[in-house]
Amino acid sequence: MTEKNFHIFFDLGSSKIRATAFNKNDKDQNYFIERDCFSSLKSGQINLIEAEKKIEDIIFELEKKTDEYIDSISLMLDAQEALSINLSLSKKKDGEKISTEDIQYLVQDAKQQILKFNPEKNIIHIIVKNYKVDDKDYNYLPVGTSCNLFSIDIIFICFPKPIIKNLENLFYKFQLTINRIFCSSYTKSLNYKEQFTKSEKISFIDIGYEKTSIAIYYKNKLNSFNVLPVGGNHITKDISKILSLSNEESEDIKRSLNKNISFNEDNKSSKIFKDDFLSQTKHKKETLELAQKIIFARIDEILNLGLDVIKLNENFADVNKFKIVLIGDGSKILDNNSIYVNEMEFDVEEIVFFPETIITICESGLTLSKGNNKQEVVMVPKKKKTNGFFERLFHFFK
Repeated sequence: MTEKNFHIFFDLGSSKIRATAFNKNDKDQNYFIERDCFSSLKSGQINLIEAEKKIEDIIFELEKKTDEYIDSISLMLDAQEALSINLSLSKKKDGEKISTEDIQYLVQDAKQQILKFNPEKNIIHIIVKNYKVDDKDYNYLPVGTSCNLFSIDIIFICFPKPIIKNLENLFYKFQLTINRIFCSSYTKSLNYKEQFTKSEKISFIDIGYEKTSIAIYYKNKLNSFNVLPVGGNHITKDISKILSLSNEESEDIKRSLNKNISFNEDNKSSKIFKDDFLSQTKHKKETLELAQKIIFARIDEILNLGLDVIKLNENFADVNKFKIVLIGDGSKILDNNSIYVNEMEFDVEEIVFFPETIITICESGLTLSKGNNKQEVVMVPKKKKTNGFFERLFHFFK
């Protein structure tokens, strides 16, 4: 089989599809495609009709650009019903040395427990949070260390099985296999944190379509990962319901903030919104003021819910000394200082907006796929072709 020259990555979001072809030999010859596309990734409400057509077009375009037949891809996505599970397991050694097999055994045991009690979930990421040997913490595999007892703390990020199965079937229609699935929020935060190396405590709040993910890092290691069922679309639905506007008009009002149109006192004029934004209401000034209150209230709610999650972390009890980084399409409402989040009453060191691009998003998946994250246990196929995507063995990044 001819060796492929490109790594293909898809990032499937609720409102956009992004795809990238990374040249393995020439970093300057990469191709990026982004399309608006609605996809529903909720169990029982999965809707990939629009995505199917867009994916077909993207594959054709990438094959034309790369001059290669595409038969496999790596897939990044988020799920509102994603589940993060923390599990700690220990093993007695009675003075014996710790071996790699001991650690693999505990990880495998932990994996089996997760699947036993969550049969409707697929494990996407297995992340080692900490190793403890006779009450001493380690950041690395303590192989060869003699001890009486050692334990391992693990974070599992899981997605619902129906979502994975539907996506496998969708790409199979185009003779594509999925090499690996990544949780977008976690994968992006892992890559972006390298831009904030001076921050010992940093939290990424990824505001998506109908979910908000929170990745917390302490001393450059993932400490916890959580998903909240609220996102940018809830702002749109609030505007629509309260102002009796269509979803399209409500989304236009929200998105207008990304075009340097702000809610400042000096900018309240009839030019703020086009007439078609507010076609169903006669009271444009009142509508503008109420829309401002709605957006502020939802943003305040999302950020405070995120802060509540962060404060539960033992290493973040002193909230004055950590940084929050806002990412995701839903956070763009805070770009260009349209809403001055730093003027809100959040008792943290700093809240910053991180501007994402299709390049930074897809490069996050490529970076993780190269095995640079020493915290993660990689799930690899037993052989080149398997009947099931999740027939896996384990190996550790060295």
